[in-house]
Order: sequence, then structure tokens, then C-alpha cells
Amino acid sequence: MTRRHRSPDSANSPAPRRRSVVKAAAAGAVLAAPLAGALPARAASEAPAFLHGVASGDPLPDGILLWTRVTPAADAVPGSGLGPDVRVSWVVARDSAFTQVVAEGSTTATAAGDHTVKADIRGLAPATDYWFRFSSGGTDSPAARTRTAPAADAAVPGLRFGVVSCANWEAGHFAAYRHLATRGDLDAWLHLGDYIYEYGTGEYGTRGRVVRPHAPAHEIVTLADYRVRHGRYKTDPDLQALHAAAPVVAIWDDHEIANDAWSGGAENHTEGAEGPWAARQSAAKQAYFEWMPVRPAVAGTTYRRLRFGKLADLSLLDLRSFRSQQAALGDVDDPDRTLTGRAQLDWLKTGLVRSDTTWRLVGNSVMISPFAIGSLSAELLKPLAELLGLPREGLALNTDQWDGYTDDRRELLAHLRSNAIRNTVFLTGDIHMAWANDVPVNAGTYPLSASAATEFVVTSVTSDNLDDLVNVPQGTVSAVAAPLIRAANRHVHWVDTDRHGYGVLDITTDRAQMDYYVLSDRTRADATSSWSRSYRTRSGTQKVERTYDPV
Repeated sequence: MTRRHRSPDSANSPAPRRRSVVKAAAAGAVLAAPLAGALPARAASEAPAFLHGVASGDPLPDGILLWTRVTPAADAVPGSGLGPDVRVSWVVARDSAFTQVVAEGSTTATAAGDHTVKADIRGLAPATDYWFRFSSGGTDSPAARTRTAPAADAAVPGLRFGVVSCANWEAGHFAAYRHLATRGDLDAWLHLGDYIYEYGTGEYGTRGRVVRPHAPAHEIVTLADYRVRHGRYKTDPDLQALHAAAPVVAIWDDHEIANDAWSGGAENHTEGAEGPWAARQSAAKQAYFEWMPVRPAVAGTTYRRLRFGKLADLSLLDLRSFRSQQAALGDVDDPDRTLTGRAQLDWLKTGLVRSDTTWRLVGNSVMISPFAIGSLSAELLKPLAELLGLPREGLALNTDQWDGYTDDRRELLAHLRSNAIRNTVFLTGDIHMAWANDVPVNAGTYPLSASAATEFVVTSVTSDNLDDLVNVPQGTVSAVAAPLIRAANRHVHWVDTDRHGYGVLDITTDRAQMDYYVLSDRTRADATSSWSRSYRTRSGTQKVERTYDPV
């Protein structure tokens, strides 16, 4: 890899090349069916092409990670292992016209890396917008915006993050990404897991209708399969638009690998018939790091920490790689079982107690707040149990969440309380519902017991929630279920069991506020977005309260 940096004051930079026009042919005419779906309707036949967009991620005060995937020839589709090595260059500039170039370099994209490209750019200015693009063989990629984090010691007046989770390709379109992309005010966006889904066509959460089929059509198991599926997702225009609008900070949950994954297997993995779990897990993680603008962190996982000046740090968790197998209800208190693994929990506790920022954010793929189902009717208990992966007879807990690993949770919350660590906010996905929660030290006596932190849970982009499972209009189930859930869980300030959408987290020194937005129809590419509710945590309170206007 070669790289050259230019200072902002360097001599006049060369004008950008005019983007080449690439003549394309229909992918289906030249590609085998299982691989063709990973490309748009047209594939490059005469020159390299950037068919999967460009992206950036993991912003630092002095750097950013850039990503793209080049298609050097028509047969070099994701997962194929085909196609020549090709030189790919990149350029970073202070302006969208690329007249103030500050960094450039090049590398070779190969079939061994599925022709994906990453460039970890350093030497940039903090809290600054930049534009970047890639080039290969006379073809330029689309240009994109990114932004660096504030300097570590900077007094930052505010931060704004988009927050999303759980995007099932087959269940609908990614309009949530489009609406976030058009805002133009995000410092970054957080993806809290289930960026892709591993199931075969029609096997998961489509309400009886496959809006658009997966590629490959079968459940993904091999490295080639995971590459094809990631490639399919990266053809979505709304996803491409959001990646081009702001840097992403992403963690994985289970569906990037297999449903209800744990360190030694998964609910959706059959040892032997689907190969060794270790091989599948390794393939999934390799494809993830190839296709995502994420820096591999501790032990090759996604747990890591980013800092945004003196205002906030963000601890990102990996709650799949080290966890014990999900337990029956009677085993959830077993101290020998773990969700985080010893090393990760110690890392999190140390980071929280040493933090000198106003806010301590935790990117958390499964809900940490306790959740008891309570006295739901049989009609609601059955779909809720299905959504949460519980026996249909009903249980008090979802053992895939922190509820199934109570010793880890007690240790972490006790650490927050005993060290007087304030302003800890968990940002969570996974459950396909929107929640605003206090995180009680003792849920059984709350609100008499203390709240150690707060939690904002975002709903799914498209994946099934309760109204989808019951097959009724949006809001029908929530009107009945939400009051019952809140009655059984007094630390829950609000829950919406039915809608799809996204969150916008706005942080100042005084408060952290989550604005919840919902989509008109997940199955429509032109779905509209509307503000639903807002909740905030005021500094020093460890409590959630409703506020009546979005930021």
C-alpha cells in the first residue's frame, strides 16, 4: 500500500478527472444466478466500476476509515473469487470540488479480499468535514462526505447521531436510511447490529410477502455466501446514500452470523449439516470486516471505544463472540455464565470509571433493562414470545438479552453505583421495538431502588415487530400491549411495539435526547417519515423523561 499526504496549504492540487462513463451490461446475462443478485441490474463490462458505493467509519480526531468495493470485470461479483487484481486510489479533500486535496494514496484490490478496499487515513484536522472518492482504471467512484471526531480535549457544544438497527432486506425497503441521509446534520450514525440477515428467502419475518428476494436465495453459511449477502445489501440506494452522507460506527449482533449466536454455536446453526460452527463464525466475521468500514478491535471483534471531545465517549460492545449459551430461565443467575466475557466486562468497567467526558455512551446490541412480560392476553403473548424467541407458553424473561445473564448485569450496575459513575446511556437495538428506560439496580423494588443508567432502544428498520406478526395495522397491538408492559415494568417510560423507523440522538452538556421517527410503510421505497416521540436524560439524573419536541 502506498499513501501520500498533502497539507491543506500545499500547492494547487490537480483538478479532478471527469468521471468516466462505464458502459454496462445486464448482470443476469453474464453471471450465475446465485451471484448475480449481489450486483445492481447492470454490471461493468469494459472498465472497473464502483457498484456498491463508498463509505467511511470509526471517526477519530485525526483520521477516518474509508471503504469501497471495486468490480474490475463483469465476472468479478461478490463471493465469486474471480477477477484480476486492480489498483485502486483514493483522494480526500476539504471541499466537494476536490480542489483542496489533503490526502491521497492507493492499494491493490484482489479477489482474495473480495475486491474490497479500506484506507485508514490519518493526519486530518479534528471536527472537520471532508470529501473523498476512489478511482480505478480511469473510473471515479461517487464522491462522499465524512467527518472527523472532535479533539480529545475539545469543549464540544453538541453532537448528533443517527441510530438504527435490524434491517431485513426481504421485509421491505430501507427508507429509514434515506431519511437520515437527507438530514445533513449528522456527526455520525450508529448501527447497533443486524445490518444483514442470514436466512434463506422467505424464511424470516416477511409477513407472508417477500418484498425483494435475498441473494443468495439459500441461508448463508460459507465465506462466499456471506460476501454475496453483504454485496446484495450494499446495492441498496438508500444505504449507499447514508454511507455517503456521514461516517458509520457499527457493531454486530447475531444475524451478521446466525440467529441467537453464542461463542460455541447458534440457534440457527446445525453442526455437521451446516459445517463446523467455528468455520461459519470465522467466515461471517471475515466478510463483515471486508465489507464494513469498521476497524477490527480487541481480539478481532467489534468492541472498541471512540471519543468525541470532552462531551462523550462511546464504548461499543460485542455481545456474541464471548457469551455463554442462552440458558433456561432457572440458570440465568449462574455466575459461571457470561454475556460479555471476563476481559470485555473488565474493559468496559475500567473505561467507564476512568472516563472524564460528560456522557458515557454504550453501544449495546441487546437490551440491558429488565423485562417481564406480565399478564398479556393469549393473543398477544404468542406473537411476543415468537418475536423474543421464547416458548409460546411464555416466560418472564428473554434469555438472549442481559436478562439471561444477570450476574454480568448486576456486576456492571453495581460498578456504576459504587463508583458514582453518572450519565451512562445505553444505546440498543435488536428487539424491533422502541423503548425509553431507566436501568434500575433492582427492578423488583423500582422506583424505590436507584436507577444506575438510562437506555434508549431503537426499533427496526424493516424487521418484524408485533403488528407484523399479528398481521394488523400499525399501532393496533401497541395500544393494548404497551400499557401492560409498562405496568409490569415500572422503569419503562415508553414502548412502541409496532412501528419501524430510526432514532436521532442529540447530546449537549445538559442532556442526551433521543428523537424517535417512524416510517409510513416499510414495504414502500418512497415511505415517508414522521416524528413520533422524544425522551431525554438530563445530566446527573440517571432518569428518562419525556420532552415534547424533537431537537
